[in-house]
Amino acid sequence: MKKIFIDGSQGTTGLKIYKRFENRNDIELLHIDEEKRKDPKERAKMINASDITFLCLPDTASIEAVSLVENADVVIIDTSTAHRTNPNWAYGFPELDKSFRNKIKTSKRIAVPGCYASGFNSIVYPLISEGIIKYDYPVTCYAMSGYTGAGKSGIAQYESNDRDIELDSPRQYALNQEHKHLKEMQAISGLKDKPFFAPHICPYPQGMIVSIPLFTDLMTKKYTPQEFCEIFKKHYDGEQFVKVRDFGYTSGMLGANNFANRDDMEIEINGNNDKILITSRFDNLGKGASGAAIQCLNIVLGIDETTGLNIGE
Repeated sequence: MKKIFIDGSQGTTGLKIYKRFENRNDIELLHIDEEKRKDPKERAKMINASDITFLCLPDTASIEAVSLVENADVVIIDTSTAHRTNPNWAYGFPELDKSFRNKIKTSKRIAVPGCYASGFNSIVYPLISEGIIKYDYPVTCYAMSGYTGAGKSGIAQYESNDRDIELDSPRQYALNQEHKHLKEMQAISGLKDKPFFAPHICPYPQGMIVSIPLFTDLMTKKYTPQEFCEIFKKHYDGEQFVKVRDFGYTSGMLGANNFANRDDMEIEINGNNDKILITSRFDNLGKGASGAAIQCLNIVLGIDETTGLNIGE
């Protein structure tokens, strides 16, 4: 039985990870006294006593936590942005390529992807690695997320009885094009430049849709929507957490909250021979956060990746 410690168990992601262990008998959770949860000495003690520690902390605190590791056998799974582009860390999206899964299996340091970055890279990584677009393609990304992605203060704001009427509508942010996920979106996908990114936070709790529009005459060659589907299906063949739908799977509208409380992801290709729209839908707290972290844990443990997770058909 593996010993697990969650450093930062009171945050949104930490609480979700903690809850996912309620019915698992293959792990032992290490608990820190509430009054000592910010004490570096006590945290160090718990981290080094564990087999695997989840870091659910702000970047600075995550970096500090890693510095407390003295036990060379401890596996760190970090949900912050601090280590996602560090080449010495495994990037926790095993479906992107077999090399990603292999690195997760063997690494002592694993960085869980950001929610927007998960949707973005699920689309753009195959586009570049399969040679559909060049690394200097001017990629634009449009995305919508439930308000739980805004953290505790954002959640409190949206769930307040006297909230501002503006919160009843989607709100675009990161207007300065400096969103914290841009660095990993560029680095993991292999893009030459950071994409143009337009994220929106919306008045529903969970769920995310990330959209990438493409002009076929700017590609390495002109592909039909059906050819796009086949390329993506081949890329994700055999994966349980990433499902690629047939062209025309959705005939009307795409909702952003359909995957709430699920840990898988759905990719759709729509459009025509001139303009293609590729979308990735998932739960920002599932495949976009705690679900991805647990999947990485399962890979480290060498057990079924779906253990303790919820995937649809």
